[in-house]
Amino acid sequence: MTELAEATAGGAPELPESWRAVLAEETGKPYYAQLTEFLAAERAEHEVFPPAGQEFSALEATAYEDVKVLILGQDPYHDNGQAHGMSFSVLPGVKTPPSLRNIYKELGTDLGLTVPDNGYLMPWAEQGVLLLNAVLTVRAHEANSHKNKGWEKFTDAVIKAVSAREEPCVFVLWGGYAKKKLPLIDAERHVVVQGAHPSPLSAKLFLGSKPFSQINEALEGFGQKAIDWQIPNLKG
Repeated sequence: MTELAEATAGGAPELPESWRAVLAEETGKPYYAQLTEFLAAERAEHEVFPPAGQEFSALEATAYEDVKVLILGQDPYHDNGQAHGMSFSVLPGVKTPPSLRNIYKELGTDLGLTVPDNGYLMPWAEQGVLLLNAVLTVRAHEANSHKNKGWEKFTDAVIKAVSAREEPCVFVLWGGYAKKKLPLIDAERHVVVQGAHPSPLSAKLFLGSKPFSQINEALEGFGQKAIDWQIPNLKG
């Protein structure tokens, strides 16, 4: 068992090192202790996604000082083998979910990119794209089952911590839920890209919105390198 998984066995995992100082106050609050107890009880009685030790995968993949873009999702995928702690992403070998398929369609329209054979978004995270869900766990096959248990307070703190940095960042808020987080962001120093959610329910509004070119234009305006949004194929 890994160190991170061991830390998670009784509840929430240990924060990745780069995030500990900026989130130390949050993890010391009473709600976070209650959240840890809730998560431990849920894992004892139910199957919970993502697996123990992967709750903070997004924070581990993208260090605090490296965040250039924050894409906010709502809660993890709730079917078997999908969630691994990064919004919209699935592990190699897992079928690409509908929302991500629409994201890929829009990447084709917006930037002329090809649809990859996988839904593993780690190449984005490694370039500074923080793939954060507002709620970091879910009971298997029960969407939104861990909402209002404390994760939202914690991830609000993550958003505010990124907003508080001197370095400008692009915040991507897709859908009504994500747009409610706008007050947490200093929109005078950062760029906020808003639009419809890529879910099939709102795909007609999402497709054609060209968010990725907007993100790259903002980054270049900051004097930063644009994101290479092309996810490579994993098969030969």
